[in-house]
Amino acid sequence: PGGNGRPPCRIRIAPDRCPHSATPMPVVTVTRRMHFNAAHRVHNPALSDEENTRLFGKCNNPNWHGHNYILDVSVRGPVDDRTGYVLDLGALKKIVEERAVNLIDHKNFNLDVPFMRGVIPTSENIVVGIWRELEPAIRPGQLVKLVMWETPNNYVEYTGE
Repeated sequence: PGGNGRPPCRIRIAPDRCPHSATPMPVVTVTRRMHFNAAHRVHNPALSDEENTRLFGKCNNPNWHGHNYILDVSVRGPVDDRTGYVLDLGALKKIVEERAVNLIDHKNFNLDVPFMRGVIPTSENIVVGIWRELEPAIRPGQLVKLVMWETPNNYVEYTGE
């Protein structure tokens, strides 16, 4: 025995943590990066064409424009005793594909994406819409942050607030 009535620990599932330890598992954030392409027009139908052009510039192009988006999905939770994972990143990839990427990749946010219907498709609104699709499906762990890059210079972050 290891002096405490338990056998010595030979397999560690986390640093300084044996499977039979009373110490809580460390809480870790894991992130999966996903890519998608989509088109949109930033346009508020309640405003005049002139006001839309003034506010949104080239993003208000009536013939749409598109982006190659990068989406980082971060999930936080305790490291599982059995697997050593917070969440299997392959399982997270599948959730993100089914609940978001497959619905928006090579689509038009204004016309083709049900969760964006009636919403001005700014990056801010898109990331909130994606959050609402993903958050109920992510278990174990908790969705804690989405980072969505619209261009190499512009990104938005959302933490569910």
